[in-house]
Amino acid sequence: MTPTETGPSAAVDPTRVRRFHQVLLWPLRLMPLPASAGAKPWELLAGSPWQEEVDEYTGDTCRFHERHYNEFVTFLPYVQRFLYGEGRHGRTGGATPHGSPMRVFRRHDISAVRLTARPGDAPVTLSIVHADLYFFLDVDLVLFNLEVAADDLTLEQAQELLYRFGRGYPPGWDAKGHPLHCLADAEWLDAQGQVQTRSDAHQREAFLAHVAEHRAPRIATHWAAMLEPLVPDYSDQSGALRYRQIEYYRMPLMAYLALNDPRALSRADFVRLGLVTGSGDNRALPFADEHLADFEQRFCYDRFWSAGGAAPDTRYLCNGHSLVVVGRADSVLYGCRDRGVLAQFRHQHFLLFLIAHFQKAALLMYSDKLVEALRDLDVGSADSVRRFKRLIRASFEGFLRFTHRYWFHEISEQALVRALWGMCAGHLKLDATYCEVKERIADMAQYLESDNLRRQANTVVRLTVVTIFGLIGTVTTGFLGMNLLAEADAPMARRLTIFAVTFVLTTILTVYTMVKSKKLSDFLDILSDERATAWQKCLALAAVWRSSPPP
Repeated sequence: MTPTETGPSAAVDPTRVRRFHQVLLWPLRLMPLPASAGAKPWELLAGSPWQEEVDEYTGDTCRFHERHYNEFVTFLPYVQRFLYGEGRHGRTGGATPHGSPMRVFRRHDISAVRLTARPGDAPVTLSIVHADLYFFLDVDLVLFNLEVAADDLTLEQAQELLYRFGRGYPPGWDAKGHPLHCLADAEWLDAQGQVQTRSDAHQREAFLAHVAEHRAPRIATHWAAMLEPLVPDYSDQSGALRYRQIEYYRMPLMAYLALNDPRALSRADFVRLGLVTGSGDNRALPFADEHLADFEQRFCYDRFWSAGGAAPDTRYLCNGHSLVVVGRADSVLYGCRDRGVLAQFRHQHFLLFLIAHFQKAALLMYSDKLVEALRDLDVGSADSVRRFKRLIRASFEGFLRFTHRYWFHEISEQALVRALWGMCAGHLKLDATYCEVKERIADMAQYLESDNLRRQANTVVRLTVVTIFGLIGTVTTGFLGMNLLAEADAPMARRLTIFAVTFVLTTILTVYTMVKSKKLSDFLDILSDERATAWQKCLALAAVWRSSPPP
């Protein structure tokens, strides 16, 4: 990032942000591919700027460094299988290796982003560390990940970037037409510094018209361009890979701040960083004292918030939507990219944040699918009912695969990672959301099972009624075998006529019995009831031919 101030004044500013990293993570729902596609979603990225990332665990072992090893051993075995797969032990023998169900694609054509936080502010340029798309096997989700970095920012600039960058579209505009709460301007830059795409957040009428027409928000141009060839589902753009917003328009974020002196931050500064509220007076809290009375207990992890240790004055702040770490810029361990806090932030902590938000987004996606299945159900249409049953069964099967492949209550036994995971999962209410979605899907599955049992029971009742009343005809016609009607020597034409008449009458009687099977079943119930009087049984028999009232 272009330094905003240099010289002695910057050096003595205790709240100066010497190193700044911001990571955005945007879960999006992928819409079902057309039947003609016949491919996985990521297979449709061929020919686009997005190229599959052959990471250190599946590529050349020369790229595998100690920081990757530290990342790997942080997680429990079942999480390792999710993140990295089963390994390559079977490749030499010709067996198919069980790779990771997570696929990562990265683009390299955009090198920086130039941002203007508020109208009148000087633009600042941040370098793009990487821009990735994360796909997951059997889950219709994609997670967009963007990491940007900068040096020598003021605390106010860092707070404004955290607050304004990472909004999918403007939530509104002020009286002058300036977008509220988001960046005044954003430009993607290539390696030569040329502008590739610019934000259109100031074009209020375009956003209003889109919502009026589609009943869905319009994604800002710079974000839509970054995600191409993925296109918004409600847009007029053509494309097989279509997505919908599944969570809040503010992207979950992580931040790493290396300051001259973190102890110089006031409580109000930490509140603004922890709750991502933007800049403000460091002597005034952004919310009421009562509301923030338990801020430290709920949102701060202060195990390393002390003057001693290898990384002194390090504080973690987590509210589920964000995970921020603040520490000393002059601490070697805090700024180390291989073994220090920065390495942990970009590897272990990023992955725990990704897993938490992937789980939440997947649960919301399954909930959406249930709502859509019910919305499209027309009980008067047999095709609609069959389609509804297929959708519910598919959701149930998909949720089972998600549970056994991707759902974890714990991901690590390391104290720091375990604590941060607990804070993320707790603030996101993952367990409660999982139980709620599981109960809804189970209710739907139970409904289908009950409906199938009801249909089977009705079929058994009808067959039983037909059998009982058919027994009368069977016994009666059995007398024909007793030569009561000596037709054995009758002409062939007469015997065929008798057979045809008997067949037609039997068929009519069987069909009529099926039509009246429900009422006949009720009659048999009363007939077998020893407490019913003879008159009640006669009335039940007469009711077989009585017309039923309209429903």
